[in-house]
Amino acid sequence: MAMSDNHPDAIKKRNAPPRLLEWRRGRVEILPQKSVEDTDKDFTVFYVKRCRSGGTYGLLWRLGRTQFSCPSRVLKDQWITNLRTSVKTHSPRRPHRLLVFINPFGGKKKGRKIYHSLVAPLFELAGISSHLTERANQARDHLLKKDLIGFDGVVCVGGDGMFSEILHGLIGRAQQEAGICENDPSVTLQPSSLHIGIIPAGSTDCVCYATVGVIDPVTSALHIVVGDSQPLDVCAVHQASAPLRYSVSLLGYGFYGDVLAESEKHRWMGPLRYDFSGTMVYLCNRSYAGIVQYIPADPVLSSPRDRTRCLSGSPLGLSPSAHLADGTGDLILVWDTNPLGFLKYLYRHTSAQDQFDLPFVEVHRVKAVRFSVPSSKEEEDYEETGEPSSAISEAETGYVESASRSGSQMHLTEKRSGREMTDKQKTPDSFLCGLCCSKSSAVSVWNCDGEILPITEVFCRIHGQLLHLYARGIEDQALHGCSVENEATSYIN
Repeated sequence: MAMSDNHPDAIKKRNAPPRLLEWRRGRVEILPQKSVEDTDKDFTVFYVKRCRSGGTYGLLWRLGRTQFSCPSRVLKDQWITNLRTSVKTHSPRRPHRLLVFINPFGGKKKGRKIYHSLVAPLFELAGISSHLTERANQARDHLLKKDLIGFDGVVCVGGDGMFSEILHGLIGRAQQEAGICENDPSVTLQPSSLHIGIIPAGSTDCVCYATVGVIDPVTSALHIVVGDSQPLDVCAVHQASAPLRYSVSLLGYGFYGDVLAESEKHRWMGPLRYDFSGTMVYLCNRSYAGIVQYIPADPVLSSPRDRTRCLSGSPLGLSPSAHLADGTGDLILVWDTNPLGFLKYLYRHTSAQDQFDLPFVEVHRVKAVRFSVPSSKEEEDYEETGEPSSAISEAETGYVESASRSGSQMHLTEKRSGREMTDKQKTPDSFLCGLCCSKSSAVSVWNCDGEILPITEVFCRIHGQLLHLYARGIEDQALHGCSVENEATSYIN
């Protein structure tokens, strides 16, 4: 809630006229709207109200305001003091000082305009001071090296790429301060003490959509203002000869890696390059050989096919029953199939049908995954013994032993379903291949939250609730009864 005698003009213009309430003799009376506010006796309360988002799954948040009129200035001051004290008492996580990073070149290059016209006035109204930095591609170094004392959180004005920079910077900073080597797969990473707020302004805003439910700068800004907190799991991707990477949404090999690699050749097309590249890669219908080993999560606690919807998660997508903060990830294996079968699998991502109910698809809830490309000898050994011959590194073994000692009694194991491994790719239809396929490769690349990892062998470990976002998850429209408009119980400042 924010109390104000003089509202900023920018706020006034974006909202409907306020209601006028008068406190008299212990009663509340609704009065006609005043054309001029009496600054000695009147004050205004700003609050958050919910409304439908026009077809998406979350709820839009908008700024509401109500004007109060008191018999005297003394009584007005008492109300303002008591209301502000109550807000501070019941909302201890509300930020007071934020470090804001703007990517002026991301998406449609509107990040600066979005922040100054829509977000900054809300922060000012709520009494939040912000330190603004317009440094594209420098956020990670800034967070690793600069003094962050006094800041409550970091705000990202951009897309998933900008968020990834801040993610790596904050996690790296937390490990530096804790004296932990983040490249060691066996260590438990320490969470960052700073929250991250995302103001969507990029070409892709997947993280924002998965944690808020709408791509709307005002809604995201209001979640930051009221101090919402949504924990988030992070997947650490360890590579033998490359720097550590972190992922919070998708780590994909094969189709999703090929789509990203193909799209880089057509950046001139803008966002349309993803649809074009996806079509081209689908028509090629490539598949790749690999050894997948994983540590399963406890099946008693949850399953990727239990049809439970995470209160803070997307209703559709690659794995609809995945959770944002349960310390696990969903491993999806799509075996070699014909183009029609794979199209059916892709289509079910957008429908109510179970995309895992197909003979060439399997899914597992896991804590860690190791992927490697088999050599000719490993393929022969597998065919003879049914066991992979690739060795597990000492650091990975340490994590497995630690997991076992903690009571999970799980070991890094390989899923075998009677399918023979092969390093031979299927041969696409020659006509389709002539239209869209360049010379096929024996291996793919990894798509790590929209960034290419040009390697094949990785070890991935899920770290539970390593980050906290200024969000509360996707709110259910039916639950909040937003037929037209519904006022929230979250107040500004």
